[in-house]
Amino acid sequence: MAKQLPANADVAIIGGGVIGCSIAYHLTKIGITNVVLLERKMLTSGTTWHAAGLVGQLRATRNMTELAKYTSELMRGLEEETGQATGFKQNGSISIAKNDARMEEFMRGASMAKNFGLEIHVLSPGEIKERLPHFNVEDSPGGLWLPGDGQTNPADVTQAYAAGARQRGAQIFENTKVTRILTENGKATGVETAAGTVMADKVVIAGGMWSRDIGAEIGVHIPLHAAEHFYMVTEPIDELPRDMPVVRVPDEYAYYKEDAGKLMLGAFEPNAKPWGMGGIPEDHEFETLPEDIDHFEPVLEYAMARTPLLETAGISLFFNGPESFTPDDAYYLGEAPECKDIYVACGFNSIGIQSSGGAGKVLSEWIRDGHAPIDVCDVDIRRVHPFQTNKNYLHDRTTESLGLLYHMHWPYYQHTTGRGVRRSAFHNHFLELGAVMGDTMGWERPNWFAKDGMAKEYEYSFGRQNWHDCCTDECHAARDAVALFDQASFPKFLVKGKDSCAVLNRICANDVDREPGKMIYTQWLNERGGIEADLTVTRLSETEFLVVTASGGQTRDFAWLQKHIPDDAHCIATDITSGLPMLGLMGPKSRDLLSSLTDADLSNEAMPFATSQEIDIGYARVRASRITYVGELGWELYIPSEFASHVFETIWDAGQTFGLKPAGMHAMNACRMEKGYRHWGHDIADEDTPIEAGLGFAVPREKDGGYIGQQAIAAQRAQNVLKKRMVAICLEDDSADAPMMYHEEPIYRDGVIVGSTTSGSWGHRLDKSLSLGYLHCEDGVTKDYLESGSFEIEIAWQRYPAKVQLAPFYDPKSERIKA
Repeated sequence: MAKQLPANADVAIIGGGVIGCSIAYHLTKIGITNVVLLERKMLTSGTTWHAAGLVGQLRATRNMTELAKYTSELMRGLEEETGQATGFKQNGSISIAKNDARMEEFMRGASMAKNFGLEIHVLSPGEIKERLPHFNVEDSPGGLWLPGDGQTNPADVTQAYAAGARQRGAQIFENTKVTRILTENGKATGVETAAGTVMADKVVIAGGMWSRDIGAEIGVHIPLHAAEHFYMVTEPIDELPRDMPVVRVPDEYAYYKEDAGKLMLGAFEPNAKPWGMGGIPEDHEFETLPEDIDHFEPVLEYAMARTPLLETAGISLFFNGPESFTPDDAYYLGEAPECKDIYVACGFNSIGIQSSGGAGKVLSEWIRDGHAPIDVCDVDIRRVHPFQTNKNYLHDRTTESLGLLYHMHWPYYQHTTGRGVRRSAFHNHFLELGAVMGDTMGWERPNWFAKDGMAKEYEYSFGRQNWHDCCTDECHAARDAVALFDQASFPKFLVKGKDSCAVLNRICANDVDREPGKMIYTQWLNERGGIEADLTVTRLSETEFLVVTASGGQTRDFAWLQKHIPDDAHCIATDITSGLPMLGLMGPKSRDLLSSLTDADLSNEAMPFATSQEIDIGYARVRASRITYVGELGWELYIPSEFASHVFETIWDAGQTFGLKPAGMHAMNACRMEKGYRHWGHDIADEDTPIEAGLGFAVPREKDGGYIGQQAIAAQRAQNVLKKRMVAICLEDDSADAPMMYHEEPIYRDGVIVGSTTSGSWGHRLDKSLSLGYLHCEDGVTKDYLESGSFEIEIAWQRYPAKVQLAPFYDPKSERIKA
C-alpha cells in the first residue's frame, strides 16, 4: 500500500537529489522534523546518480571554502551516523599546472588557503612525480597538493542523507511529482501533486535542471540550463595506484579519479553542448545522452599523453549526462525575492556533491532563522536579473559556463557569450570614443578606452594588463581635468508616498529626514548590524526619495526595500533604472564645464557637497547631484532616457575646451580604491558592520524612531574595543613590477596572519599597488596596533612589505571633493 501524503508540513522540498536530501537531513538535525521531500521519480535519478563525486575544499572565498570544508568533515562521519555506506575516501587531490600563468593562479590560491586554515602544499614537478609516478609532468612548472580533499559515491551519499533525515522524522516520497506550488498573497502555502496536496509553511525548490521551469510557473526567476557532461571509465588497470589522489589538469580541461581499480577521466571543455533547450522529457530518469566521441577526442588526446596507462587500457564506459549550469558559474541559495517562503537550492555547476553538506546546512538555518547564518552573497539567488531566465541567453551562455570551471581564472575576465543584452542610452556614443565593454548584470559598460591603433580586446594576466596605461590616462583626466563615466547601470528606485520618509528612515541607518535636495550616504542594516546595502538617498520632495545603489544589487536591494515597507504604509517603491540613465562628470574642471552649459549656480555656497537639484543642460532638464565615487569634485547627472543622447552630445562638444576624456569602470574602481571607498560584496556585506568597516560616520548615535540594526550597533559601540577593522593597504614596492592585490591575500603582522584583503587595484593617481582589508585583534585594532607592527601581504606564495593605515592614501581629508 502506497504511503499517504501528510496534509501539512513545516517544509516541503521539491527534488530528491543530493541537495534536496541534504536539506532534509540538516533541517531534521536542527529540530525541524515535519519535513516532506517529494521526488518526481527515484532519488538521485536526475543528475546526482552520474556525478563524478569529487570532494574539493578550496573555493574562491572564505565562506565558500568553509562550506566545502564542512561537507568534507561531514562525510567522514556520515556513514557511521546513518548506517549507510558513502564510499567517502580522503585521498587528497593534486592540481597540475601546464604553464607559468596557471602556476601563478595556483600559488595565489595557495596563499589564499592560508587564510582559511586549509592545509595546502605547492609542489615542484619532481614532487608531483613522486605522488603520481604514472603521470607525465615534464611540461609542468608545478602544482598543488590538498591532502584534505577526497572522493565519494554520490548515490550512496544521497541515500545516507535521506536515511539520516528519515531517522529523525522526515518523510520522503518517490514517484511523486509536484505539479504546482501553491501561493497566496505573495507567499508560499504548499504544493500539489497527483497523489494529493501538502500545505507547507516553506517550500524549497531543489529540483536540479527542472528548477527553472518549476520557478517560472509562480514567477520566480531561476536562470540555469543543462549541458552535456562527458567522462569515460577504463577497465581495471593493474598498475593504477588504489590510493591515487584526485588529479586535475585544468589546462587540458581534465580531471582524473581512481575508482575500484579503474580510471575515470572527465572534462570541463570549452565550447560545451547545451541540452534540453526544448524541455526535459517527462520520462527522464537515470538517462544517458548519446555519445559524442568527436567532441571528447581532444580531451582524450591530451590525457593519453599525460597518462600513458590510457594507451593500452580498455574502455568500459563512455558516459554523457546532463548537468545544470548558471550564467556566472555560481549556484543558487536562499529565499526567492519574488515570493515569500520560497527557497531555492540548485544550479550547482558540477560541484553539487562537494557543496551538498554546506548548502544543506546554510539553507536549513536560513529557513529556521529567516536569514543566512553567514555571508553567502556569492550564491544568493537575489543576485540574478529576470532577463537571465531567457532561454536563448541561457543556451548561449552555457556553451561558455561549463568550460569556465577549468578556464584560467583571470582578474577582470569578461564573458564572451550572452553579450549585448542591456545597453545604456550612451552605449554607441562611448563605443565611438573607443570603449571596450564589460559585462555586469547584462549591462554593457565601458571598462576602458582603447588608444588609437589598439585592439579593443583584453590581454589577460595577473599583473598589468594591456589596458593599464589607458586606465592611467583616464584616472589622470579625473585628477587633473574632467572625466565622463557611463553610470547608467546604477539601479535607481523611486520611493514615494506620505509615509515614505518614515519608512525609509526605519530602513536606513543614517537619518534621511532632511530638507529636499539633500543627499544622504547610508547603509541598510540587518538586525545583527550587518550591511545589507550601501547606497545614497536623495530627498526630492516631502513625499519623494531617490535611492541609488550598486549595479550588482538591483534585484537584492529592491527586494530588501519592498520587504521592509509595512503593508499598511502609504509608500510605494518603483524601480526606474531603465528610464533614468546617469552620467558621472568627475574632476577639478567639472564645475567649469557644467557652468558653461547651465545658468544654475554650482558654487560651494549654492550647491555644496551631497546636495542635488534640477538644472538645464542644452534643451533638457536633468538632475545634478554633487557626489562622487572616484574622490574628485564631480556631479552625477540623472537624465530621462529620451534626452540622454542630446545631453551627452552637448557635454562632449563643450568638454573639449576643458580637457574632457571618457573613463571606464576600471578607472572608477582604481580611483575608489585610492580613496578607500567600500564596495558592497567585496569589502562589506551582511556579516560586516559599519563600525568595523570604518563607516560609523554614516550611522548617528541617536536617531528619532530608530533603525533596523540599531541595538546591535549600539552594543558594538559600547564595547569600546574593535576586534575587527577595515584598513587601507599599500605595498612598499614602488617599481613597475609591484604585484597586484585582488582579494583574500593574507595580511601578516610581525610574521603572523592577522587578516586578509577584500579587494585591490593599482592606484593610477598614486602609482601604487593598493587594497582594502580587515585586520583582527582580540585586544582591538587601534592606531597604536597599526603603528607598532610590521606588515606584509602574501601574494602567490611570496610576502611583500606593506604600509597599513586607517585613512585612505588619496586625499585623506576629502579636500578635493569639497573644492
